[in-house]
Amino acid sequence: MEVKFLPIIKSAIKRVTTNEKASARNSSQLSSMRTAVKKFESAKTAGAENVEDLYKAAVKAVDQAKSKGLIKANKAARDKSRLAARLAK
Repeated sequence: MEVKFLPIIKSAIKRVTTNEKASARNSSQLSSMRTAVKKFESAKTAGAENVEDLYKAAVKAVDQAKSKGLIKANKAARDKSRLAARLAK
């Protein structure tokens, strides 16, 4: 991420670097959650044998994203409900 202006105050400079690190961490966590959900979806469509394990991994990823505040509780519940419904089909 590129900074358009550089703060002069020392604490503001530190805040910029901290925010960049947090943003990178958050986007990585969110990406891994989406990947886990997509892996489950594609395995279910293909009729793979390890669907149960992928379902558990996807639910865990959604719960972790919720606990870290990356997604809201309602979205986490909705996603988990959809995953469970997809597994049951």
